[in-house]
Amino acid sequence: MKTAISSWSYHKLLDSGDMSWHDAVDHAASIGADGFECVLGDIAPDGGDIRAFASDLFSYIRSKGLETPIYTTGAELLRGDVSAEIKRIEKHIDIASENGVKLLRHDVTSGFPAGNTGSWNDALAVLVPAVREITEYARGKGVMTCSENHGRFFQESRRVENLFEQVGSDNYRYLCDIGNFGGVDENCAEACSRLTRFICHVHAKDNLFRSGKERDPGAFWSVSRAGNYRRGTVFGQGCDPAFQCLKLIYASGYRGFVSLEFEGIEQTIPAIEAGFANLKAMLSEIEK
Repeated sequence: MKTAISSWSYHKLLDSGDMSWHDAVDHAASIGADGFECVLGDIAPDGGDIRAFASDLFSYIRSKGLETPIYTTGAELLRGDVSAEIKRIEKHIDIASENGVKLLRHDVTSGFPAGNTGSWNDALAVLVPAVREITEYARGKGVMTCSENHGRFFQESRRVENLFEQVGSDNYRYLCDIGNFGGVDENCAEACSRLTRFICHVHAKDNLFRSGKERDPGAFWSVSRAGNYRRGTVFGQGCDPAFQCLKLIYASGYRGFVSLEFEGIEQTIPAIEAGFANLKAMLSEIEK
């Protein structure tokens, strides 16, 4: 499997201005990554045109000998004007296509608006046709689309499985974030094993864990749906079954990219370097 580093890993330094996007690409190349994953919104980080920014960024990534395996952006298909949101996502598909990026991740939904008690089946009635429309547009542009287990409403492996089965498109696949299932108190390895047949990209993430039986550890910890405590940390130093998940994914036949995604409170550069070293070591052992 090949390795990449997600720009999200650098977001604290990028947001503060302590690192430029080109600096982040340079760092990823310097530690031996094969690719660089770009997480972009509707407006360029400098407030300018996202299309021009993306074109420059993808060109720079390739000039450093790195691949551009995936373009990642957000989305919300259950709230507001769904047709307008589809058109917005299609603009990002255009950018991916123009820059030779063959895979685009868009989010699905964070759930119904507050006060709306709609069921998962109610959500599917909106999500399935919207996702189909997006991925068919992408197919015409030479781009595959995917979504990850992102946000609690769409984090359980059975819901993820259900959506992909309902959409039923060979152009819409699954971005497997091996650490996200803990947000809904699901065993990450068991969840990954259910979804391997859909995987087209992987995020390597790790979290610390404390039982909800204990007192709240305070700042920087999030609370899972069942009241347990989680905090992002250096990959390979947390409590998620990261090595087990990667073994399962490899055994399924997947040979694509694995992107390091650091979300901890540790210092960014040392944490990325330590996590990337752990990722490389795990993959080396798995691939023997």
